[in-house]
Amino acid sequence: MSKHPPMPVMSNIVSHWINGKIVTDTGARAQDVFNPATGQATRKVELATLETVDAAVASARSAFPAWSDMPPIRRARIMNNFLALLNAHKDELASIITQEHGKVFTDAQGEVMRGIDIVEFACGVPQLLKGDFTDQVSTGIDNWTLRQPLGVVAGITPFNFPCMVPCWMFPVAIATGNTFILKPSERDPSAALFMAELFKQAGLPDGVFNVVQGDKVAVDGLLEHPDVRAISFVGSTPIAQYIYSRGAELGKRVQALGGAKNHMVVMPDADIDQAVDGLIGAAYGSAGERCMAISVAVLVGDVADKIIPKLAERARTLKIKNGMELDAEMGPIVTRQALERIEGYIETGVKEGAKLVVDGRGLKVPGHEQGFFTGGTLFDNVTPDMRIYKEEIFGPVLVCVRAKDFAQAVELINAHEFGNGVSCYTRDGNVAREFGRRIQVGMVGINVPIPVPMAWHGFGGWKKSLFGDMHAYGEEGVRFYTKQKSIMQRWPETIGKGAEFVMPTAK
Repeated sequence: MSKHPPMPVMSNIVSHWINGKIVTDTGARAQDVFNPATGQATRKVELATLETVDAAVASARSAFPAWSDMPPIRRARIMNNFLALLNAHKDELASIITQEHGKVFTDAQGEVMRGIDIVEFACGVPQLLKGDFTDQVSTGIDNWTLRQPLGVVAGITPFNFPCMVPCWMFPVAIATGNTFILKPSERDPSAALFMAELFKQAGLPDGVFNVVQGDKVAVDGLLEHPDVRAISFVGSTPIAQYIYSRGAELGKRVQALGGAKNHMVVMPDADIDQAVDGLIGAAYGSAGERCMAISVAVLVGDVADKIIPKLAERARTLKIKNGMELDAEMGPIVTRQALERIEGYIETGVKEGAKLVVDGRGLKVPGHEQGFFTGGTLFDNVTPDMRIYKEEIFGPVLVCVRAKDFAQAVELINAHEFGNGVSCYTRDGNVAREFGRRIQVGMVGINVPIPVPMAWHGFGGWKKSLFGDMHAYGEEGVRFYTKQKSIMQRWPETIGKGAEFVMPTAK
């Protein structure tokens, strides 16, 4: 890798991608897009009007008949072309992410690679769409099932993964024959347009993939449009619940992934240094702005007194700087408003009586004094009634809760309203097995701090972390973006046996 990451040329105005080209709405509202490391607005993003949303839906609707009728193997070949282009331009895409999100460049590279994994999975769509067949289900009758696309579908994605989370959605949706509209976060909108350009170069027909920039106007426009058949969403729990409820009311298929408060249990027999490494990376990586970040350490028995000093030392010495510097371990917060919210939670924790071991507030990075930086923060002696335990902070704040034994740790986690991800560090195989079976959380790691499933397994939490019946990507994604059809067929040798008034049965 070169000393300095590639710096692609980016437009001063971030517009929409409709019917295979950039579409500018000169009458639309606009919003500043910031470089979080400098605190400076670097470009503006257009916020779609309902007319722009309608144009995107019309483009997708027009493209659907031909695209859905294309043989899956031909769709897969276009997806494979897109895969090759993503691999060729992955560092440019990572650079775009770092400039608008703030996460360190190496972390952005990892995000892009996880998105590429799902594109690779989608290239296998001919196998994924195979149905079931029963010969002679009844005398002279065969029965088979097939899966067909829904139509126009949309994805509404968050700021924290402007490449990976959209890739949870559109590669599978498009490969299975749907046409897609992506509404990315207005905080870091450029990655979506970069991927749209690559998809065009890959040979994707116009209108199959569209990007609508915007805010709540665009979200509600997609949610309420009668031609949008399904909505995928990742974001906060209140918005996830709103989108799920409203979408269901309007007869749409919805998967809405919400918030998280991910715990890591550290048992007394755990390897302390491994547990510290796991907690530091999972709590402070990407400045804690991950839905799978570990934000609660559940320290069992006497392990707290061993691990807290090590965590404090590491938190104080994090390399926090502009994410484009290749030795950075943590970058800035995405916006000034998010920074103020995170540091407000730290003040709340102090007032609630938690022990503030490391205070990251007020950090200034030399040369980037206007950037949206905060340091890693560490709390001890946190209790379940505190807001910093109950609510998702979405920042580099690790809270430590002490539990007397394994049973209390499991009970504590199962009582939380969120159930996205969880981890347990132990050397005891029986503890590991019981933890995996008893815990009421959708994604579980044993000595793995961030248990994000691979592309062919699917991503999803439990409780208030997921609204809907199906997880994202993998075979669950194929099921979400398709509907099953069952066909029964017979070719009778003689016609005219007369009407049959009895429910058909196997004969």
